[in-house]
Amino acid sequence: MKILGENDRLPHGSTVATIGMFDGVHRGHATLVDFLNRQAREMGKQSLVITFLHHPRHVLRPNDPFRLIMTLEDRLQQIGALNPDLLLPLDFTKELSQLDSSQFIELLRDRYGMSVLVSGYNHHFGHNRGETFEDYCRHGERLGVKLVKAPEYLGRYAPVSSTIIRGLIAAGKVDDAMRCMGRPHVIRGKVVHGFHNGRGLGFPTANVGELDSKILLPHNGAYAVLAHLGDRTLQGMANIGKRPTLDNGDQISIEVNLFDFDEDIYGQDISLEFISFLRLEFKMCGIEELKHQLTLDRNNARRLLEEFLTTKQS
Repeated sequence: MKILGENDRLPHGSTVATIGMFDGVHRGHATLVDFLNRQAREMGKQSLVITFLHHPRHVLRPNDPFRLIMTLEDRLQQIGALNPDLLLPLDFTKELSQLDSSQFIELLRDRYGMSVLVSGYNHHFGHNRGETFEDYCRHGERLGVKLVKAPEYLGRYAPVSSTIIRGLIAAGKVDDAMRCMGRPHVIRGKVVHGFHNGRGLGFPTANVGELDSKILLPHNGAYAVLAHLGDRTLQGMANIGKRPTLDNGDQISIEVNLFDFDEDIYGQDISLEFISFLRLEFKMCGIEELKHQLTLDRNNARRLLEEFLTTKQS
């Protein structure tokens, strides 16, 4: 796969393209890109996936608290794993948002050699969102571009959409989100200094900070996670929340207890894969109850992670 720059130009009629945000790169996206690749091969052309560098909502409404499922780097990597011939990260600007669908089709035709546009199921583009696929077909016919609608994903986990997945993650249903995407939800950060309470409880934790503020966090609670430190993958449990039992204030923290691990990792990059929800965060009666609950959480997390890894390897 080749990643294009916006200033690259492709020969006229050389590509079969699709366009979208592709946030989460879920099973529906995989169905779309597979269809795109097959169409391109049958026509002897190159398949081109066009995604946006920035979400349109962040450009048009910069103060909107809207959060994404994944970083740009992760999105490009996961789209690449679907094996299109070409990938174009396009800068979504206010000027681009003013183009209607006809002008947008023309731009893709002239700059990136698009002869066929594969439209995702229920996908709309151009500033007139009231237009239908039939409207797009009429524009395409006038411009010499064929419009093809990709099939809807109808697999085991349908319906699937980025909006549905965001809702699942926000509700703490990371198990269901993982099934929709085909992989766990990931957050990335750096190990920073926290409250240092965990070691005294017998559950030393790494505090995860320097997060991308545009990436969605799961609902406050405890989760079974896989943590990645460099080339190492470790099992653990993470807590997202305010730590009410320890009266640590209103600041949201993300802390992970790594099983069978006791190294100084301050300052290191860390990523967490959220495998399964354990419980909601709640205030306990005291330290002993907290230690008892953490022991239950750890046992439950070990079991769930073992089940996940066994299933993944089978």
